[in-house]
This record gives sequence, C-alpha cells and structure tokens, in this order.
Amino acid sequence: MRLDILTLFPEMFAPLKESIIKRATDKNLVTINIVQIRDFSLDPHKKTDDIPYGGGAGMVMTPQPLYDAIQSVKTPESHIIYLSPRGSVFNQKKAYSLCNYNHLILICGHYEGIDERIIELCVDEEISIGDYVLTGGELPAMVLADTIIRLLDGAITKESLKEESFSNNLLEYPQYTRPKNFMGLEVPEVLLSGHHANIEKWRKEKSLKITKNNRPDLLN
Repeated sequence: MRLDILTLFPEMFAPLKESIIKRATDKNLVTINIVQIRDFSLDPHKKTDDIPYGGGAGMVMTPQPLYDAIQSVKTPESHIIYLSPRGSVFNQKKAYSLCNYNHLILICGHYEGIDERIIELCVDEEISIGDYVLTGGELPAMVLADTIIRLLDGAITKESLKEESFSNNLLEYPQYTRPKNFMGLEVPEVLLSGHHANIEKWRKEKSLKITKNNRPDLLN
C-alpha cells in the first residue's frame, strides 16, 4: 500500500516512524509519503489560506495549492480522503475496507476547513474520527494510518487481530501477565489452569460483560 498524507505540518508525523508502523514500512508493506501543501502555493509568501466569502470567523484553505498537491501524487488507483468533522465516523469496519486500496491520499485540513470545490473535484469520501473538533487533520490522519497499516497482512499476527476489540462486535476481555500477585490482586485462576475450553468461555463472558457495561450499542 502507498499512503500519501497532505499537510501543512509534516513534522507532526514523526510517530509514524515508530513501533508497528516502522516495522511495516521496513517490510515494504506500506510506503508513507508526507507532502507539504505549502510547497505548491503560487503565492510569493507561500500563503495557503484566505478569508471566507460571505464573512465569518477564521480562514479557509485556498484551492490552488491543495489541488496541485493532490495532482502531484494522484494515480488512477488513488482513493482520496478528507479528514473532516462532518465526515462519516471512522470505525474498525471502515478500516478493513480501506485496506483494499493500493493507494490512499489523506488530506489534512486546517483553520475553518478547505475550499468546497476541492471536495467536489477531488475527494472520494470525508471521514471523521469522532464527534469533536480538533485544530487540524493531522491527528485524525495518524489515527487512520495506524489503524489501517496494522491490519495489512504481515504487520502483526492474524491471531492478534482475531481476538482484539471490535473483531466480533465485542470489546476485548481483560489481559494479565506476570507477576501472579500484584498489589494484592491475583490473576484469575482459570487463566492459570491450562484448560483452554474454560479459558475461552471465561474470555467470552468477560468480553460480553465489558461490552454491555461500556458499549451496549455494539450489541445492537
């Protein structure tokens, strides 16, 4: 997979060079390219925003730099996503579907957003990571990148993906490791029993209970 991220703040993407994402990159499972939108501005001062028509607070990202930045990386296989509070809410199902694309372009907006004509001309879908507003699209872009890349074949084990939260519309069961006793709290005996059927039953029961308490909407 190729992932192009268009942003005004490339330095924010340093975390994508760490942990599982770095290993996936080293294995050539994904190529991540960070594109500075400002480099495409024709303004002498590399300006990328202007006041909105019709008035209102804040500034709007102008179409020319963003359009040219998109065209510089766009291919016939590209799927272009604008990270926006007004987009459909991102979830694990959507992450799996995005894994089917060979090339994703993520647009990070700023200020009051981007000129609507870019959305009409270029964007395939708008995605939000939740019902709140951030200062820009960089953090949402990193969330999408992390979520998608870890699902790529070879990034992590298939067993890990099978049993984690949202894999069966349930939240994950509790996890324990050494020591057996910590601050007076013991690891549940069933996990020490070696009885795989009982362990699986316990985990399913705990997953169901946690989901009922924390996210009952998932059970609908």
